[in-house]
Amino acid sequence: MKIATFNINNVNRRLPNLLAWLRTAKPDVVALQELKASDGEFPAAAIEKAGYGAVWRGQKTWNGVAILARNAEPILTRDRLPGKPSDLEARYLEAAVRGIIVTSIYLPNGNPQPGPKFDFKLDWFARLKRHAKSLIKQDLPVVLAGDYNVAPKVIDIYPTRSWDKDALIQPKSRAAFASLVEQGWCDAIRELHPDQRIYTFWDYKRNRWPRDAGLRLDHLLLSPALAPRLAKAGVDKKVRGEDGASDHAPAWVVLK
Repeated sequence: MKIATFNINNVNRRLPNLLAWLRTAKPDVVALQELKASDGEFPAAAIEKAGYGAVWRGQKTWNGVAILARNAEPILTRDRLPGKPSDLEARYLEAAVRGIIVTSIYLPNGNPQPGPKFDFKLDWFARLKRHAKSLIKQDLPVVLAGDYNVAPKVIDIYPTRSWDKDALIQPKSRAAFASLVEQGWCDAIRELHPDQRIYTFWDYKRNRWPRDAGLRLDHLLLSPALAPRLAKAGVDKKVRGEDGASDHAPAWVVLK
């Protein structure tokens, strides 16, 4: 079973890229982020024609998350992160697919920091950790997939000082990610590639893609009930180099 996460950065603008990748990679489940489309603008018909059922929560212009399932219909279990009813941003989706709970997470960027946007990022992280802990307590097979907007360690960003003030690599951001993993989650890519510089995001600015000046922001965390099934993990890096590409590439795991 192949499960992927892909920040598509505007699902309608990148629809040809998405459909081409679905045809070649054939993931069984896909968590999408940054749809940048309202519910009614989601390209459900095109995705269904490609062989995928879908659940989604859109938001006009910003955010938006979806979960796709190959030759199946995802069963929606949650359409927002609990803990703050006033938070209406479309950043969290959770669905059951073939006996596994899969999320699509689009964690707040947090810039500029310090400030209210960074505070919101840390608060959202705290809410995610509380919910994640409840999933572990239930001993469920879960993949916490998504764009966490955190490069967890030095190895997860190309050698540079230009991001030092960015919310993506602040000590508090990294500590929040680390404390989530320490609940018992398996960072699948790092588990199988402990010493390799692997990136999932290359900014459009400053020639960063040709220079391979990337960051690993997109993660798949496996619950203790699921981690023993981890067989493979990687990133479809070449997708980032295609015409009209998202600034992210799909990250994926294969479960045996």
